[in-house]
Amino acid sequence: MKKLPILLLLFFVALSAGAQKTDKRLTAILAPLLAAFHGQAGIYVHHLKTDRIVAINADTTFPTASMIKTAIQVGIFNKLAKGELQYHQHLVYRDSLLYKGEDILGSFRDSEQIALDKAVMLMLTMSDNTASLWLQSLAGGGLVINQWLQEHGFEHLRVNSRTKGREANRQEYGWGQTSPREMARLLEMIYKGEVISPAASERMYRNLTRNYWDGEGVLQVPTNVRTASKNGAVDESRSEVIMVNAPHGDYVYCIITKNNKDQGWNHDNEAWQLLRKVGFTLWQYYEPASQWKPDPALGQF
Repeated sequence: MKKLPILLLLFFVALSAGAQKTDKRLTAILAPLLAAFHGQAGIYVHHLKTDRIVAINADTTFPTASMIKTAIQVGIFNKLAKGELQYHQHLVYRDSLLYKGEDILGSFRDSEQIALDKAVMLMLTMSDNTASLWLQSLAGGGLVINQWLQEHGFEHLRVNSRTKGREANRQEYGWGQTSPREMARLLEMIYKGEVISPAASERMYRNLTRNYWDGEGVLQVPTNVRTASKNGAVDESRSEVIMVNAPHGDYVYCIITKNNKDQGWNHDNEAWQLLRKVGFTLWQYYEPASQWKPDPALGQF
């Protein structure tokens, strides 16, 4: 009997997906861009107003890299809803939490304090790994986060690192794994107020509008258009999920690559070029009357 609500949820998710219509014209525009990529790429796009989608390798499993932090935030707000954490409570940082790298939290001294909401900000805005792993633990760990995802109809989206029973997945995909469709769906659910509660979803969405790492898709829309996003990057994979609150209808998309031939970290990395091309292509497609174009000089900053 306990499995019935989950099965019903999966049924309605499938029913909803079946009702959506493929945007064949946009698919024909995007498909050659992904096909030319030296590696494997997948994308899922959903225009909320028309309910039309593009799905190219949209149900293939890819690494999330830092996009998994979107799910970790959900885990934190799940704990907040249960009263097990307080959003503005003060936490005590310990040296044992350090994840070596260029993190802000990692520069703290042992026993310094930081508020939980600021740690969340560091995780999402700066993609601070030390803060993220700490928050994953505070959320109950990967098993608890994955349980929430499973209960809400996610089959591919999972936390792998530091999660019992998922070492083989971690070796293949890294910190987390997802399909483009499911990562986009999670962001869309947050935007619609469907995750934890409307108030929690609104706070989570606002947190996701403050991305420091905005060099790809976010730069492909005008500055006066709000976006919420999270991206990921490791040598062999680059990715991002973005909701664009566009004038003629919101659209959400997730594009992910893996097995990248070009694993460089310069601005002209092939995968990052693909992300930028796709971002601007979508903007032009959904806002054809717009005369705006990104300034090429932005790449230097």
